[in-house]
Amino acid sequence: MGLLDVILGRSKPVRPDLDQLFSLPSAAITVQAGAGFTPTGTGSVCFASVEGGSFDRLQQEVRDLLDADTGRGGTPVEYTKDAYGYTWLLVHHTADDTASLVNDLHAVNTLLQDAGFGPQLLCSLVGFRATSDHRALALVYLYKRGTFYPFAPLPDGTERRDNALELQIRALLADDLRIEADLARWFPVWGAPGLAGPRHRP
Repeated sequence: MGLLDVILGRSKPVRPDLDQLFSLPSAAITVQAGAGFTPTGTGSVCFASVEGGSFDRLQQEVRDLLDADTGRGGTPVEYTKDAYGYTWLLVHHTADDTASLVNDLHAVNTLLQDAGFGPQLLCSLVGFRATSDHRALALVYLYKRGTFYPFAPLPDGTERRDNALELQIRALLADDLRIEADLARWFPVWGAPGLAGPRHRP
């Protein structure tokens, strides 16, 4: 960052660090041991679609890559669009294979980034459920920030969050993940694949 940037209060955007995603399997163990939430085996990537054949071909390339194991019993990936026009790619794995799930999420992000569609990437998430009462929890990765935050919707069908649980998870994962320090960027992801509730833009 140059002197003019310092004077004017400007800062360079954080360079996306997709390798941060590989911290999620150990974070999942911490969340399970410390808070009683287990992985659901589902994760998703959210991005803004672009009109055009090249982007359509890229989406098909992503599908072909991740669906390669469906002949051996794997679950096909799912593309869905939310009310705001954002596309969610949902990936399924067994609940005890967070590492493979994260590998797939990393591959999707990398393919989009390397093809020049990094600006379209918004976030990725991995879903969890409480072993006691099946409350939902997600660890959300912000692509443009290179950081994570917890999202915990209340199980009453309203657009309300369990803020106490989110802060508990933040403290629990302080040594596992690069947690987003700006709470204003802990965007709600209502209705994201694997979570209950109405959809909302990340």
